[in-house]
This record gives sequence, structure tokens and C-alpha cells, in this order.
Amino acid sequence: MAALGWLTPRRRSATARSVLAGEASAEAARKTTQEQEPPPSAEQNEDEPEFPVLGDDKAAAFFDLDNTVMQGAALFHFGRGLHKRKFFETRDLARFAWQQAWFRLAGVEDPEHMQDARDSALSIVKGHRVAELMTIGEEIYDEYLADRMWPGTRALAQAHLDAGQKVWLVTAAPVEIATVIARRLGFTGALGTVSESVDGVYTGKLVGEPLHGPAKAEAVRALATAEGLDLSRCAAYSDSHNDIPMLSLVGHPYAINPDTKLRKHARELDWRLRDYRTGRKAAKVGIPAAAGVGAVAGGTAAAIALSRRRR
Repeated sequence: MAALGWLTPRRRSATARSVLAGEASAEAARKTTQEQEPPPSAEQNEDEPEFPVLGDDKAAAFFDLDNTVMQGAALFHFGRGLHKRKFFETRDLARFAWQQAWFRLAGVEDPEHMQDARDSALSIVKGHRVAELMTIGEEIYDEYLADRMWPGTRALAQAHLDAGQKVWLVTAAPVEIATVIARRLGFTGALGTVSESVDGVYTGKLVGEPLHGPAKAEAVRALATAEGLDLSRCAAYSDSHNDIPMLSLVGHPYAINPDTKLRKHARELDWRLRDYRTGRKAAKVGIPAAAGVGAVAGGTAAAIALSRRRR
């Protein structure tokens, strides 16, 4: 897929693969939402802070998925569903269950795990039809994911929707799976990792690289340019220091259930903090109190690993 040429000048360097992954994700996200109607607006309580700003069509919100919107890693649970459908062996599922547990304890992403995640996911989907994975994704959402969406972050997203703004998931999970989750949550759409397909069949290759770290920022930048958004009026939400490039793009960055590095960075820059895991409220909030409900725990993009097929 050729680069789309949407990018505006960036403050930090990004690899060509990050740029390609980001642009491809933005293109895929817009294709899946171009026929959708914008969400209806709702009146805002006069006692609540004026954020999100009602009717600001130049603003949008971007939400990381794992450990921000849902408990744990979406692709781990997607892997559970594929294992149930005999896509791969039990011993492989156990291996990636250990990776999920390791990440939740360590709180940092292991490069070897990320590489394993990419290779494993690609080996599973190669030769399968995109439509097949979309159908399975709908089933797996009902089986494993629906009760892992936490009310605190969902309330944050709903505040943006009620203000008439678009809300996007931004995740390293495949864009097809991310789109299913976004639709079920009532979000506008999703930016996710784009796997190459020919005539509706996965080739086992990625377009660029997984949508992780700098690639997320490139996807948000590309989508904002295509949608005519003003990033200084947009908001972004994440738990991971790996998403600092994305958070730094917007005028309203939020650290949600932050890891140690992100918490430190957010405090240094006076970013808003929300930690639903303990019920603590950070000093700087700036959003309706109703959004502070819920609890979140679990992993992020390092646990996106799916298991390899039987060799």
C-alpha cells in the first residue's frame, strides 16, 4: 500500500515503517466509518467543566485499548477464542497466557514478546479470509470481551460522544478486531494494525509495522489531517509510556491507570491523571465526576500475542 501523503510536519523522528503503519491504519479506519452518521449531541450539565466542548467538530478523542478501555489484552482473549475454534494447540495458548501474566506483573513491554506477538498473529491469520475473522471477532467479543470494558473510561468516551465529537480506539490489535470492539462500544471507529490482504485473504504480511509507540502517533496525525481536526483541541487517553508520542500530539493528554514512567512524565508536564485501579483521583481532573467510576487492571500491547499454529 502506498503512503498517503497526509502527514503534517512532526516534532520527532519516526521510522518509515511507523509512518506507513500509521497512514495505513488511518486509511482503514476512515473506510470503515465513512458511511456512518455522527453521534447525536446531548446537553451538558452547567455544573460540569466545559470539557469536552459541546459542538466542537474540530475536536476528537483517541483511546488506547488495553488497560485503558478494557482489562487485560484484547488479543490474548481473541487468542482464547481462536483456540476454542481449533486454530492452534493448547500448549501455545498456555505460553501466551504466561506472557500476559508476565506483563501484568512487570508492567513493561519486552521486545522479544512484541516480535513473538507479531510473528504469531501473522502465522495464524495467513490464508484466512478477512470476513471470517470479522465474524469470529463478533462472537469472541460476546464470549470474552464484553464484561471487560470498564465504566470509568467508557464514561470518559461517552462525554466526548455526548459533546458531538468522534471517538477512536487506537491499538496494536488488528484493525478488524479493533473495529468490532469500537462498534460494540458505540465509538466512531478504530485505528489498528493493518495486515496485508489480497482478494480478501490475509497474506501473512503487515503493512508497515504493528501500530505501537510512534506508529500510533502517526496514525492519529494522519487521521486528524484527513478529518480536518485540530489536534490542539483533541484529547488522547492511555496507560502506557509507550504512548507518550500519541499523547504529546494533542492539547488534552490523559494518563489513565498510568505505568510508572507515564505517571512521572504526566506529573512533570501537568497532564491530567486518572487511576481507576485504586479509586484515587489525581489533583488535576477537568472532566465530569461521573467519569471517575470503575476500575481497570491488565496488560497493554505487549500482550497482543496470539499463538502459532501447529507445525
